[in-house]
Amino acid sequence: MAVPKRKTSKSKRDSRRAANSKMVATGFVKCPQCHEPKLSHRVCPDCGHYKGKEVVAQ
Repeated sequence: MAVPKRKTSKSKRDSRRAANSKMVATGFVKCPQCHEPKLSHRVCPDCGHYKGKEVVAQ
């Protein structure tokens, strides 16, 4: 069975875990109509517009 030769230091362990916290959610853009954040290529949930047209009546 494999056994570590040395104890992993706290800084080494924490810097390895810190890489996951740097990830950010992508794909959010501002709606051109109401300027609220929305997912790209989707109807805005606040105003119901898509590509400058009202798709969902509010």
